[in-house]
Amino acid sequence: MALGNTETRDIIKRQFYEGERSLFQANNVKITECIFGEGESPLKHSENIELSETMFKWKYPLWYSRHIKAYKCTLFEMARAGIWYTEDIEMTDTMIEAPKTFRKSRDIRLKNVTFPHADETLWNCADVVIDNVTVNGDYFGMNCSDVKVSNLTLYGNYCFDGARNVEVHNSRLLSKDCFWNSENITIYDSFISGEYLAWNSKNVTLVDCTIESLQGLCYIEDLVMKNCKLINTTLAFEYSTVDADITGGIDSVKNPSGGRIICDGIGELIMEADKVDVENTTINYR
Repeated sequence: MALGNTETRDIIKRQFYEGERSLFQANNVKITECIFGEGESPLKHSENIELSETMFKWKYPLWYSRHIKAYKCTLFEMARAGIWYTEDIEMTDTMIEAPKTFRKSRDIRLKNVTFPHADETLWNCADVVIDNVTVNGDYFGMNCSDVKVSNLTLYGNYCFDGARNVEVHNSRLLSKDCFWNSENITIYDSFISGEYLAWNSKNVTLVDCTIESLQGLCYIEDLVMKNCKLINTTLAFEYSTVDADITGGIDSVKNPSGGRIICDGIGELIMEADKVDVENTTINYR
């Protein structure tokens, strides 16, 4: 975080601002216990800003900003589309009620942050670190790249659609169609529940994960699973190339394109010679 010299930084405390661009191009400022009321773009083009216990109640608070650190702040619902085209931002212990936050931004670090209305949030961003974050909303993380995630709790469909280079640890995702059209995804020690998991993706690795999915893990090029559980997961692996070591059984498997599957048993195995070359897939039972 390349913040300016804190000893010489201007301090603004317990102020209320209204009107458009109220602190436009602010630089090297510490803002604490302030409220930004109605008025667009209060901190547009700001740089080297430290925010604490500050509230944003209107649109576009941090556009084209650089080197921002926010602690115990709140973005209310009307602070929508709040952080776009911004670089180097750290947010800790913060609540972001506003939708459409983070767009085409990079070098983002989120810790102990909640997103109760996260529709269209974190789109087309890069170099993102997420730690102990709770999200409720569809299409979280779409088209993001170089993302490291730990302790994410997510309620919402279509998360990380089109994402690249994503590493996830110790997370719980209730999400239909998550990780679609994605590439280079690695997930450890996590739980995912949702239909049609990870279709049309490439280089997907799951380690010590529990999955519950209808027609999950289909149309994947290079799917690797290590010590994973598939609970109530049916019609899995259709047209996927797979290297899967599954703990326990699998309810049903349909037409994998090739590879190997190791498990305790398969309730229903569908291998149609007119759809795939059945000789390309090896299945071993423990």
